[in-house]
Amino acid sequence: MKTLYRMFSEGIFDKKQLPMKGKRKPNGHQEKRGKEAFKRRLGDRAVAFLGFDTEFGHLEGDTIVGKDHKSALITLVERTSKAIIVLKVVSRKAVSIEEALHQWLSGFPSHFFKAITFDNGKEFSRWKQTANQHDMDIFFADAGKPCQRPLNENSNGILRRNGLPKKMDFNTISQQEVNEITTARNNLPRKSLDYLTPIACFLQHADVSRLI
Repeated sequence: MKTLYRMFSEGIFDKKQLPMKGKRKPNGHQEKRGKEAFKRRLGDRAVAFLGFDTEFGHLEGDTIVGKDHKSALITLVERTSKAIIVLKVVSRKAVSIEEALHQWLSGFPSHFFKAITFDNGKEFSRWKQTANQHDMDIFFADAGKPCQRPLNENSNGILRRNGLPKKMDFNTISQQEVNEITTARNNLPRKSLDYLTPIACFLQHADVSRLI
């Protein structure tokens, strides 16, 4: 075998005559298929929103997957109020995610939400359509760093423990049932909010936003 490899490398045999035609990917090759180009990262967010840590209207987003990966829910958290939003989707396909986000965001005034930061799941590959439809900024955390969306990751864990476990088929529950689970969490006072509830804090900001 070593002799054959050497003969090909020395040009005695033509690599193009091999079944692979000499096109085997070199060691260290990184697959790029399915990866969205031109995604805006956290560095872009820091430049676009200097008051990101304190201003209302920034969401962190993800999906949680149900039994056998056959169902999913979109989870969102507004950073200032810590209010949790969960949306049912028909499937985890990008078009279903886009449609659910569009329907939900359409219920708010223009520019009510400033930006969403997602993880790098392919289900968010139609982010440009969402950004254009609602004139908002969309950013992506670095791959493999859920700590860059801490509130969203924490809320996903809470939801898993309080009514939406991994073994549940989310197709069997309604949006109303999902809302009941999130409402229970959003009505718990939080020390970090001066003992206000997330929903009360959200509504306070909402009233202010309508006046601006």
